[in-house]
Amino acid sequence: MEKIKSSVLVFLVIICSLQAYTQPVEQNVKLIIAPDHPNWQYNIGEKVKFKVSVLQYGNPLKNVKVKYELGPERMASEVTAALELEDGQHTIMGGTMNTPGFYRCTVSAEVNGKTYRGLATVAYNPDKIKPAAETVPSDFTQFWDDSKAELAKIPMDSRMTLLPERSTEKVNVYHVSFQNFRLGSRIYGILCVPKKEGKYPALLRVPGAGVRPYNGDVATAEKGVITLEIGIHGVPVTMDPNVYANLAAGALSGYQSSNLDDRDRYYYKRVYMGCIRANDFLTSLAQYDGSTLGVTGGSQGGALSIITAALDSRVKFLGAYYPALSDLTGFMIGRAGGWPHLFNKGNATLTSTTDKIKTSTYYDVVNFAKLLKVPGMYSWGFNDETCPPTSMHAAYNVISAPKILFIAQETGHWLYPEQRENMESWLHKQLKVN
Repeated sequence: MEKIKSSVLVFLVIICSLQAYTQPVEQNVKLIIAPDHPNWQYNIGEKVKFKVSVLQYGNPLKNVKVKYELGPERMASEVTAALELEDGQHTIMGGTMNTPGFYRCTVSAEVNGKTYRGLATVAYNPDKIKPAAETVPSDFTQFWDDSKAELAKIPMDSRMTLLPERSTEKVNVYHVSFQNFRLGSRIYGILCVPKKEGKYPALLRVPGAGVRPYNGDVATAEKGVITLEIGIHGVPVTMDPNVYANLAAGALSGYQSSNLDDRDRYYYKRVYMGCIRANDFLTSLAQYDGSTLGVTGGSQGGALSIITAALDSRVKFLGAYYPALSDLTGFMIGRAGGWPHLFNKGNATLTSTTDKIKTSTYYDVVNFAKLLKVPGMYSWGFNDETCPPTSMHAAYNVISAPKILFIAQETGHWLYPEQRENMESWLHKQLKVN
């Protein structure tokens, strides 16, 4: 019985960890909001119209009462109103924007005592969005060069434990760990290595936010790729799910802002260096082909993909879904900043001090994006309420390296299968596998 309970808990944790990457579950009532431009893009000064439809079993619901809000994403609403849809449909006349950015219509409808919510976010000249802080700290590169030099002095002390129950006919799966940027500080992950003797390309998978176990990328390894999926918190990634739940609610609660007033002690320093150390480990493996190394992830992992590729010349390509930690100081100029929304007025736990703002500039994805030299594929949607599209475009627009952006306008902080399929296909092409 205990074994069954444990298996169920593992399953639930895995499902929760995938929620940010999968389409929301279908509901009986659908609230659809469609802008009058099919590509959801507008020119500055142009007004937008939103067609609202409340459907049940594909048919409009009559006499439905709805409430709606209009305004720039994550900012105070410019318009708040209510109306009744006699035939289940209505066109809302929206406003416009005078600067590049994103404008959102949010609608809620109550049907049989249950509230349904939908939104549509349109872009105003998104290719012209500039970072809130247009200058990079003068010692930005030096700071990270020094950090990498400090890391290089720490013995890797790698350890590998074979996981027979996870291994397959073609792939050996290991729980691994190696020392990070400080003696005794470790990074843990799941390594998958093809069993067949030979030299293989390598792919580092970096994680989204949160605290959880990991399964590793066996499927890609079976195609002939060494894969490593890491956690960032310095704890084993094969423990009982309850341990991660306790850490998330306790010691690691709010880790995103831990020591933000000190650039040398901010939580993400160990994380960024942990990604470099993961590459140290991957490239040390006898099975590595010596030249082909990529990195990919979503949300926090999207940020870490850009950062790792910018800091580590061994990385030859990257794939990033809705990168977090982008344009962090956007809120300081009255627009949406990137997750974790450190300087949002509503974030009562954080006071915007000079030290915290200064530290954030050393960790902002925007400043790493400017350093990229390798090709990357990127994908997100305009309806993302976790990683605001304003912040992501601010980072994307400063990338001078070869880049591809696949926009799925309707998606939020989740993916359509087509987004994942396109990304995996592109990554496999870089890895030279089918």
